[in-house]
Amino acid sequence: MSGHSKWATIHRKKGELDAARGKIFQKLAREIYVAAKGTDGNPDTNPSLRAVIEKAKGQNMPKDNIKNAIEKATKSNGGEEFENIRYEGYGPNGIAFMVDCLTDNRNRTASLVRAAFTKRGGNLGTDGSVSYMFSRKGLIVIPNELDEETVMMTVLDNKAEDFIANEDNYEIYSDPEDFLTVKKALEELGVKEFLTSEITYIASNKISLSEEDSEKVMNLTDVLEDIDDVQSVYNNLD
Repeated sequence: MSGHSKWATIHRKKGELDAARGKIFQKLAREIYVAAKGTDGNPDTNPSLRAVIEKAKGQNMPKDNIKNAIEKATKSNGGEEFENIRYEGYGPNGIAFMVDCLTDNRNRTASLVRAAFTKRGGNLGTDGSVSYMFSRKGLIVIPNELDEETVMMTVLDNKAEDFIANEDNYEIYSDPEDFLTVKKALEELGVKEFLTSEITYIASNKISLSEEDSEKVMNLTDVLEDIDDVQSVYNNLD
């Protein structure tokens, strides 16, 4: 019986991971679609499309999925119309939240995001109420398999702004315009696995909370990320 229970647990967890991965790919496909819409689908001449493709690769999105999303956009006459909306507010214990969405129904998205904040101890703010706390940065995270000094000098020589060596990985930050330069330098150095590879928003000042209070913040983050229209959730929790 114990063996069956173990198998069932693994099977259930795999199903949950597959479902979560599928949701991530669905959101990325929407983002690719929007970036490629009205263009020839060439990332070399479309910086926005190039950035989201890099983001998709960082999430291990299959190449066929990326290709299909681009083809759907470039071959579409009319089709779905999405708009970018950003919501700003505060979660439990005053943690700042910034929520970026792609939606075809502004009222639906606003209602879902507002409900998520309200039910989990937060509240929405006005435009600009927290966005000034975040800076747009290129972020690359790789396993710390290569020599630390070699990696650090390589990325700093290729316009990286910051390098952080953690127990299991290296974090590299850059200006968004230098993101691809840094990534190419790492690839030429021999890096084959990118745990994170995207242009994102980083909080200027992060706040540390107790484990219990941090859990409340993460619960709100999880609920927001589960909303189909939500593409990215940023906060300043340390």
